[in-house]
Amino acid sequence: MTTIYDIAKRTGYSPTTVSKAFNNYSDVREKTRQEILRTAQEMGYLPNAHARTLTTKKSWTIGVLFVENTGAGIRHPFFSAVIESFKQVAVAKGYALMFISKDVGGKQSGYLENCRIRGVDGVVVFLSDYEDPYFRELLESDIPTVVLDFETALSHTVCSDNMTGALQAVEYLVSLGHRRIAHISGGGNTYPGQQRELGYRTAMEQQGLEVPDEYVAEGAFYSLENGYGAMKSLLELPERPTAVFASGDLLALGAVMAAKDQGLSVPEDISVMGYDDIELAGYVTPALTTVRQNTELLGTRAAELLLASMNGPRTNQEALVLPVEIIVRDSCAPPGKK
Repeated sequence: MTTIYDIAKRTGYSPTTVSKAFNNYSDVREKTRQEILRTAQEMGYLPNAHARTLTTKKSWTIGVLFVENTGAGIRHPFFSAVIESFKQVAVAKGYALMFISKDVGGKQSGYLENCRIRGVDGVVVFLSDYEDPYFRELLESDIPTVVLDFETALSHTVCSDNMTGALQAVEYLVSLGHRRIAHISGGGNTYPGQQRELGYRTAMEQQGLEVPDEYVAEGAFYSLENGYGAMKSLLELPERPTAVFASGDLLALGAVMAAKDQGLSVPEDISVMGYDDIELAGYVTPALTTVRQNTELLGTRAAELLLASMNGPRTNQEALVLPVEIIVRDSCAPPGKK
């Protein structure tokens, strides 16, 4: 049975260099790597993890770059749903998923270096620190990428129509008779948060309604705790809002909890509206009125776009914007309704 030591002896390179060549380390020259791979094929050596890589020039692996700051990680219901639908398409096409970080073997390198070492065929980015230079290095490389919930000319992108969803949310609350509508923002450091706040402000202006500075409460990182804290600050205002539109369902659910803890009823005393339509939204009391993102379509279209980019000729970067819809449940009502 041929081993890497046999290949090292045949080629004259060290076993370490041979191993690095199989694992696509960037410090191995391409000419050297090709010589080692060619010799491996001649000697009938096909490591299990690299067999299809050598025969098809593909690793059949997609990197998943997932970095977010809530602490919930993939447990967050929105991201878990999108990742699951992405995975189903990728696995059906014969690909495995591998999570990518900046660390390799306990040493910090970078996303691109990690992708080179792992030999991934493409990368899907679900959420990241978009100011990170390592992230930009990956986007500027020749590795196909698709990014969710972000806008960049350097990669294919897929997102929901965040601004239109926020516009529709405010318009729905206005249709119920609300005029004092506050917003719990998802944070200006996220693209969805920026777009939803912009949609809220635009809709309020179109409706001829004022937005006092204190009516936009920070609920960064889309967590229950931050929604709770933001709602508390809104309820302490001298003229509190009659309705609150939150940038995410977890923020909205936290807001409902804060209102109840203050002895208020939702929606009789104050209406609360969310964004995402996570599974839990339909089972809480009151069931949450929200803006639905189609998580299945988001993951599916992202996978299809990345697979086409990996397996076909280079094309212009596409920016897909998917429609959203209002889901009416029980957490919103006309102001003053008892």
